[in-house]
Amino acid sequence: MDALKIAVIGLDTSHSIAFPKLMNDPTCAPDLQVAGLRVVSCLRFETPFQDAKGLDARQQQLEAWGVKVTTCLDEALADCDAIMMEINDPAYHLDYFQRLAALGKPIFLDKPLAGTLADGRAIIAEMKRCGTRVWSASSLPFAPGIQAAIDAVGGAVSVGHCFGALGTAPAGDSLIWYGVHSFEMLQRLMGSGAQSVRAVDLGPAVVTTVAYGDGRYGVIESIRNQWQYGGRAQSSKQSAFFDVDSSRIYHDLLLQIKAFFLGAEPPISMEKTFEGLAMMCAARQSIAGDGAAVPVEKL
Repeated sequence: MDALKIAVIGLDTSHSIAFPKLMNDPTCAPDLQVAGLRVVSCLRFETPFQDAKGLDARQQQLEAWGVKVTTCLDEALADCDAIMMEINDPAYHLDYFQRLAALGKPIFLDKPLAGTLADGRAIIAEMKRCGTRVWSASSLPFAPGIQAAIDAVGGAVSVGHCFGALGTAPAGDSLIWYGVHSFEMLQRLMGSGAQSVRAVDLGPAVVTTVAYGDGRYGVIESIRNQWQYGGRAQSSKQSAFFDVDSSRIYHDLLLQIKAFFLGAEPPISMEKTFEGLAMMCAARQSIAGDGAAVPVEKL
């Protein structure tokens, strides 16, 4: 079977290079290559996250791998089977999703879902209106160590603790743009059903606690100026710690994307992804309210 042809929408994120490398680069390590997919086109445009000089460097790399880079959306979509929305700035997600949703092509919408709850709701409403096959996630929930920790405590996690990086966004909310990694790790540990959030900004880190209403809770440390990820799963009888091996997270996520493009159900529902966004928005409200509990809004 010929490789599925992928259009990448957006060039302001390093993911626009990281994912094509695993599909198109003949020098990619064999154990990281993902066969059966090929990026054929990429739409470039400036956002606050990347200027023209940075886009030029990324375009040069993509063109070396045989990718056509263009500023015309129709041209980028002309010969593709599936779409990867790789736009670092979540403020652009709703606009571009509305342009893509009715095309009948499966879409992977890279993290975060949106920059606001209103945009997240509008994306899901458009998905339902058009019957679009789409899912959205970061790479962190698929780190093997997380599932190993869940299995080690028998699958019944009563307390989840996650820590990860908090980068500084050039525009918008950093907790949504980069804190999403740690919040989605907690979702992998605890599942859906978050009820309320408390959060404080301590300076070096934003610390968030999430209550699930049945005695279960989670803790998230979103830490500035560090780039490690890990945590623990705890049941009533035991606990298990995990570290995230970042060397394979794009590969592991791309395998999930490939399966979805070939017809599999998405591994994470858009409803669960929306809950993650609602948790982050509640954390931001709680910080503004001196750490008061804020309900997690429902879709």
